[in-house]
Amino acid sequence: MFSKACTYGIRALILITQRSNEGEKIGAKEIAEVTATPEPFTAKILQQLSRQGIIQSVKGPRGGFYLDEEQQNTPLYTVVAAIDGDQLMTGCGLGFLECSDEKPCPMHAKFKSIRASINKMLQSTTLKDLSNDVEGGLSFLSLKN
Repeated sequence: MFSKACTYGIRALILITQRSNEGEKIGAKEIAEVTATPEPFTAKILQQLSRQGIIQSVKGPRGGFYLDEEQQNTPLYTVVAAIDGDQLMTGCGLGFLECSDEKPCPMHAKFKSIRASINKMLQSTTLKDLSNDVEGGLSFLSLKN
């Protein structure tokens, strides 16, 4: 459903949220190790998210990535749109450029309700929510947990 870049980005953001709650910053290398993602690709995604203001970074020996309180309350919709664009949340299920209630594709009616459910979940779920679930043992970020 999401691109690899998006899933890697979400994994990284959950870990960064956890570390930020502990008052720590975390580097791209450690993020890649903990989340089982390729380091160069992960670093590129993190740079993109930093440029878009979703995360913050500090260079240097005590540097790394972190999120402030407001950024921790970022909805997943914002993250997905920043990495993958909003095509999943707004586009046609078959990828047509034009698809609407007036001129529907064969999947329009079925996909419309699925897309609405996905949008609702992405809008109502924050990075902090996902981090709290991992912290509470309700979900796992890696097999090492």
